[in-house]
Formats: sequence, structure tokens, C-alpha cells
Amino acid sequence: MPLTSSSSSSARSRQPRPARRRKPKPRWAGWLLAGLLLVGLGFYGRYATQLNRYARRAYATLRTSSLTGQEKTPLRAGYAVHGIDVSSYQGRIDWPVVASNQVRFAFIKATEGGTLRDPRFERNWRGARAAGVFRGAYHYFHPKSDPTKQASLFTRTVPLGPGDLPPVLDVEHANFHDVAQMRRGVALWLRLVERHYGVRPILYSNYGFYQRHLAGHFDDYPLWLAHYEVDQPRLPASRWIIWQHSDESYVPGIRGPVDFNVFQGSFERLQALRIPPKRRP
Repeated sequence: MPLTSSSSSSARSRQPRPARRRKPKPRWAGWLLAGLLLVGLGFYGRYATQLNRYARRAYATLRTSSLTGQEKTPLRAGYAVHGIDVSSYQGRIDWPVVASNQVRFAFIKATEGGTLRDPRFERNWRGARAAGVFRGAYHYFHPKSDPTKQASLFTRTVPLGPGDLPPVLDVEHANFHDVAQMRRGVALWLRLVERHYGVRPILYSNYGFYQRHLAGHFDDYPLWLAHYEVDQPRLPASRWIIWQHSDESYVPGIRGPVDFNVFQGSFERLQALRIPPKRRP
């Protein structure tokens, strides 16, 4: 029996439609993804130490609210004398608790640039001494600020006396245009402060900054070296007296991270480093 036109149309409608062909992905997309992955791995491989540090610091900041002030980082093995350095960033410090955890010395931020005084300096200065911790004070140097004003600010703020550790100049600020001018400013600050207190200051810097800008120019001054993520500083042991080996450690009495340091030598040698009593005329 012949098909009618309607039945023929219905039969055609039931026939499966040909599948749509998917456009093939361009080959360059895969190569681009692989290239980005390789670049990312290479970047991480080169800067893994810094990136891991940033990640740990970010995590520490996020968990600050859950800290109790009783967290404790193990002391650096191989050294007998341990210390910290603090500023207003650490907030309120329970100095007797800190002292009971083998912290023998502390350097306390006093001033920065030509005008800034650390708001917790006086409280920390008194607290450290009352707890029996050998104390010292440091100034954060601004290369573009008048070094004479910076030295004057420090000497007017810090009442160093017998039994205290020598003054410290923290030099690591990279915002300068002329390295020779920066060195002249550092040298002037050191001379003025030495003249005022009658004791040679300690120079503080991190390993990279020191090697690039300061090495060979201030060898007559004791060096306090910041160098992280290493088993030992890369500078010879004869070149430094204090090593800041961590800036993300914990000690009971401080709620949050603090810089950890070791002194190269015995406790008796640290005692000998302090400002001596004034001689009677």
C-alpha cells in the first residue's frame, strides 16, 4: 500500500538527527596550560623559602586570636645563651614568665627615624630589668632621615647605664638612592652614639643587605646578623656575635611570634659585653 504524504513526513521526523560535531580544542590551549604550570613550578622552586615564610606568617596572623601566650618554640641547639628582640608589635609582655624560659637577654626597640619613639619602650625597658633579663635598646635607621637627628632622638630616649648591653643600630631599610650616602649616615650615627655613651654600638642587619651594602665598611663594630632558614650563618663565626635565627618563634609570656636570637659564647662573655661601671676619678 503506498505511503501518504503525511505518513512519509512522520517517518522522516523519527529518523535520528546527525550528531553535532564538537569543535576540537586548539592545541595551543594545552601548550599554554603546560607552560603556565612550568613557569609556576619554576617560580616556586626559586622563591620557595620566601613563599613558605609568607604563608606561615599569614597563618600565624590569622590564628593570633586563638593564642594563649604560653606557646613555646624549642631553643636553638648548640648554643647556651638565648635572647629575643621586641617592640610594640609584641603588645604586653609578661617579663617574669619570659625570663623563666631561659631568655637571658632582650633588645628593645626604642626609636625609628628622626621622630618616632616606640610607645612600649619605657614599659619594656623597666620590665626586662626587673625580671633579671639583660637589656639593650635599638634604633631603626632611615637612610633618608638626618642621621644627627636620629642619633639625638635615640640618646634622648634611652637611659643606657652600667649593666646594660651596648646600643644597637638596625640598618636594613632599602629605601635609599646613594649607597655611599647611606653608609656615611650610618657611620655618623655610630660615632655620635658611641661618643654619648662611651661604648661602641652593635650593628644589626640581615644577611642579604649586609653583604650588598655594608660588608667591609663597618668591620670594627660588633655584628648582630639576621639570617633565617639556615643551619648556620654563611658569614664566618668570627664575624658576628649575635645571630637572629628566627622571626616567627614563640616564648611563654608573649602572645604571638617574636624574634629569637643566640649569643655566640658563654653567659660570662655576655656579661662582659655589658656597659661597665663608671670609674671613679
